[in-house]
Amino acid sequence: MKFAAIDVGSNAVRLLLSRVFENDQDPPYFRRESLIRIPLRLGDDAFTSGKISDEKVDMFINTFKGFKYLMDAYQPIDYLACATSAMREASNGQQIVETVRKKCKVKLDIISGEFEAEIIKSNRIDSRLSRKGAFLYIDVGGGSTELTLFAEGKTLASRSFKIGTVRLLKDLVPRKSWEEMKRWIKSNVEGIAEINGVGSGGNISKLFQMARKKHDKPLSYKDLKTLEHYIGFHTYEERIRRLGLKPDRSDVILPAVRIYTSVMKWAGIRKIYVPEIGLADGIIRLLYDREKNNQSRKNG
Repeated sequence: MKFAAIDVGSNAVRLLLSRVFENDQDPPYFRRESLIRIPLRLGDDAFTSGKISDEKVDMFINTFKGFKYLMDAYQPIDYLACATSAMREASNGQQIVETVRKKCKVKLDIISGEFEAEIIKSNRIDSRLSRKGAFLYIDVGGGSTELTLFAEGKTLASRSFKIGTVRLLKDLVPRKSWEEMKRWIKSNVEGIAEINGVGSGGNISKLFQMARKKHDKPLSYKDLKTLEHYIGFHTYEERIRRLGLKPDRSDVILPAVRIYTSVMKWAGIRKIYVPEIGLADGIIRLLYDREKNNQSRKNG
């Protein structure tokens, strides 16, 4: 079965084309066949002026036209396109959604932070890790951070905060937002003996690669602080030329470290696992589950 997912983030827009393989003995196998990422950075407009500029809208529409051609060639049985923080806050967000529908023939949904967290949770990361116990899922985007605390496959608490890497770059995160996040974390982790972190987002994936860790090994709090110092020692241009970071990653990666390490410190997390999957992967799993439920109803 083939599916497609579009993730409209505050820093970039992504199209994931994925195939799911099934057999009777093993769980379904999800294979990424193609991931296309366009660094539009919609948050630059949405978080500062409250509206996405005409220039960015034109780029956005052209991106979706390209995505539509690719999906037509791939022929997935279903797709879902979701827009997050930047589009939620843009005064012309719904207008853009309607333009995408008319000009690109693609249905785009602006989703809530809570539903965003639910999609991410559908990745069922806890079942992939060998460790048992409680996990705090930390998904850091350009406009928001989604935190989900779960144990034994059950969600204990979930919350979306307007703390993101692009917001931090623009100095748009007030102290009270940090204090609110800190209070939420401490009140929800109280009484839990040990919590492991699970990191999601392009920045934590890049940090994991830079740390040269094996795929099943976690990053420690110390690892992240060491990387923060190392990256911060280089200028923006040096991060691109010497460290091999993409231009739109080079400036947001340090704000991302700040968010991850702050959450880890407040939650008492010493290690964070990085399965290198995110919202688009969660969308694929959501679509697969939906398809299986539809098949069950037809066969029932």
